[in-house]
Amino acid sequence: MADPQGFLQYRERELPRRRPVPVRILDSREVYERRAEDAPALVRQATRCMDCGVPFCHNGCPLGNLIPEWNELTRKEDWAGAIERLHATNNFPEWTGRLCPAPCETACVLGINQPPVTIKNIEQSIADNAWDLGLVHPQVPERLTGSTVAVVGSGPAGLAAAQQLTRAGHTVAVYERDDRIGGLLTYGIPDFKMDRAQVDRRIAQMEAEGTRFRASVDVGGTGAGALSGADLRERYDAVVLAVGSTVPRELEAPGRDLGGIRYAMDYLVQANRVVMGQDVPGQILATGKDVVIIGGGDTGSDCLGTATRQGARSVTQIDINPMPSPERPADQPWPTYPKVYRVSTSHEENGERVYATSTVEFLSDGSAGGGQVTHLRLVDVDRTSGVAVPIEGTERVVPAQLVLLALGFTGVPAAGLVEQLGVALDARGRVLRDESFATSVPGVFAAGDAARGQSLIVWAIAEGRSAASAVDAFLRGETELPAPLLPSTVSVSV
Repeated sequence: MADPQGFLQYRERELPRRRPVPVRILDSREVYERRAEDAPALVRQATRCMDCGVPFCHNGCPLGNLIPEWNELTRKEDWAGAIERLHATNNFPEWTGRLCPAPCETACVLGINQPPVTIKNIEQSIADNAWDLGLVHPQVPERLTGSTVAVVGSGPAGLAAAQQLTRAGHTVAVYERDDRIGGLLTYGIPDFKMDRAQVDRRIAQMEAEGTRFRASVDVGGTGAGALSGADLRERYDAVVLAVGSTVPRELEAPGRDLGGIRYAMDYLVQANRVVMGQDVPGQILATGKDVVIIGGGDTGSDCLGTATRQGARSVTQIDINPMPSPERPADQPWPTYPKVYRVSTSHEENGERVYATSTVEFLSDGSAGGGQVTHLRLVDVDRTSGVAVPIEGTERVVPAQLVLLALGFTGVPAAGLVEQLGVALDARGRVLRDESFATSVPGVFAAGDAARGQSLIVWAIAEGRSAASAVDAFLRGETELPAPLLPSTVSVSV
């Protein structure tokens, strides 16, 4: 049982210290420090958890993490017990502890009238301590089933599905078109948010358990070494599509064909490759440039932090939505995840954020030569009616020699693997599936952003675990693998 006086004794919300801005922008190391003196604060925060009779933090977590249980074990500094409870629902807690926006915290009962428990930081610390203490071990299956599964895509959904199916005794191969396993975790997330070692050691754990990884294989492609959909169906008893949502959302505006206008993910992938020590000819660089990021989400924030570290002259992030309130809006009551004004570590470092603004036109004054973008024409918009209506007299021109489009994604490519397998897509370009994660093709399943649409890492892992349960049941007629997602939370209609 939790300390009944804990939330009364410790009322403050304590988070780990961030490295000083002037220091951290000089490198790509993680922003947050790990210090021995933070341990007492961690225990105090865990003590604030009230072990509610109805823990609404569970409602905020798609994985169904046993938050009050591992909070109490953290309070007692029982790290072996805490990681066991954490791993019961989450294959990769050090990833979610760093990258998830923590909807569990906005659902914390304590958060009704006090700052909520620092659930996300406790989760990360449990996992980090477990690795430090040697408490994370491969879980090799006792026997093999003889069934084979191909998982296409090595992001969090694919890896979660692969690990669960391997532990169930199936022979699993994970295919990744990039040269390293990890999907966007490897090439899409900057190191200052999560060090690449966090991915590498989980891959090593999975290899020790028996999962097989096939990098640099373009499944559905036509190049050397590519595999077709027919190849997968012939070689494997089941296929899991975890290819993500990779078709970038476009911005149609005059001047879009000018040089220097790039998709955010292209920019981030190149920057991450360079951080890893790879050579990237013709790299997209922000050095010495006025950078404008169109899109107010996390990807845009990642671009901002990366551009700062590359020495951009100025960075502006544009959001077509109005500036959120710093307080929870009345129409988004507890325990929902509210849209409020948030400051990421990148926003803390540099840049200007512009709200309720739309791009009218990309401009070039010819000074850069070769049809390169040099300015943007912007206009303020009124979204009272739900539609962006330009406000007369607010047009202005801002300098921009590099424009990054961080507008999200619209689904999976219809050609290639999807076409070869014959799986159906819904009206939004997502892989269509039923309540058991099965696509329109028998034996082919879909999980993560490919079927759900772009979402959070915690949803991706939950989807991967649930898809694994469905595949196991398909192969064996029954399953003991947990499925955190109920059928009602799965998109099933066109």
